[in-house]
Parts: sequence; structure tokens; C-alpha cells
Amino acid sequence: MIFFMERYKKEFIDFMVECRVLKFGSFTLKSGRHSPFFMNAGAYVTGSQLGRLGKFYAQAIHDNFGDDFDVLFGPAYKGIPLSVATVIAYHELYGKEIRYCSNRKEIKDHGDTGILLGSSIGVGDRVVIIEDVTTSGKSIEETYPIIKAQGNAPDAVKIVGLMVSLNRMERGLETTKCALDEITERYGFPARAIVSMQDVVDALYTDGDRKIITDELKKEIDAYYREWGAR
Repeated sequence: MIFFMERYKKEFIDFMVECRVLKFGSFTLKSGRHSPFFMNAGAYVTGSQLGRLGKFYAQAIHDNFGDDFDVLFGPAYKGIPLSVATVIAYHELYGKEIRYCSNRKEIKDHGDTGILLGSSIGVGDRVVIIEDVTTSGKSIEETYPIIKAQGNAPDAVKIVGLMVSLNRMERGLETTKCALDEITERYGFPARAIVSMQDVVDALYTDGDRKIITDELKKEIDAYYREWGAR
């Protein structure tokens, strides 16, 4: 029920729809699955949109992980603007300076050399990873070793957690668990989302006016989760 949903979560769902980041219809995902909904964080393109987005992420990170971290890591490429917008918002909302960091797809061999962009990551740093959405967890396979390689020992850099916009709540590639649960089980850090698709359905259908998620679309979403939903 919306009564029990944090206000910023309901506002975030409305924000995603307003920005046409969360769309409903018929979409073929990279996994080959045919989905009745699709999320594209690349549709956040204006200053006001990125400013609001950063605040939603900052609130979710603060609620889930608190203040005990130093670096926000946004994997290239979509994670770069997400991390920048969120560290600005985090300082505005909570008064703490968090450094942003990202990776380059290609290692730079001149000027500001290396694989990292933004802040360096060193011994003792505590890192939160920020992404748009995770369907299979494949991106973490690339991100995790980059972050852990920055210390002088396997535990020199600690990953506090992962925050994404939307938990699609569908099973990953290897198990019947959702991708976020697979990540937590495999890597040992919590993986969280600002909202889940259940939150979206509750806000726009169960407790909503059903203008966006109609009865017919709800049937398609239910059918999708019968086939691909996490168990």
C-alpha cells in the first residue's frame, strides 16, 4: 500500500514515468526476453532531471547504507553521470563529502593515466557502487575486480553495497533468484534498489488510478513474471 511506501519512492516512480525513463509496451531486452516494461536511464538528459535523480539516489543510499562510505563508483558509461549527480546531492542533503569515481573502457596511457576517472581508490576506502538497473548482474563481474584491484590486499578496499534505480524482480542467468540477490550471495555485499517493480505496480495499479498500468497491461506484467519472475 502507498500508505506504507516512503514518500520519495512514490515520487521517484512518478518521476521515472514523467521523464519517459520507465516505459510500458512491448520490448525485447538484451537477454532476449520480451518484456512489457523497459527502463532507460539514458533518458535523463536535463540539469533539473539529473538534479532530482541524484537526490533520489542519495536518499536511498542513506536509508540503506548510512554515511559510512567514502567513494561512489559509477561504472562507465551510464554510471558516470549517476555518480556525479548523486555525490552533489548527498552533500546537499546530508552535508558529507563523498568522492565520485568511474572506470574508463580503455586504459589511458598519457596525461591523467590509468583505468580510473575522478577520485582514486585507496587502502581503507569504503565504496558504494551505483548503477541504473541490473537484470543479470553481468556488469558487476567487470566492476568488482576493478575496485578490489585498487588496494594492496584483497580486503584493503571494502565494497559497502550496490544501489540501482529499479529491481526488475526477475530471475538472473544462473539461478531462479533475482539478479540483486545473486549479487549479494556471490560477492557478499548488499544489493538494493530505490524501488522494485512491485512498488511500481502498487503505486500505479493497486493503489493508483490505473491510467498507466491498465487492467490489460497488468495481465501482461503478471504473465511476464509467471515466466521470468524470481523465486
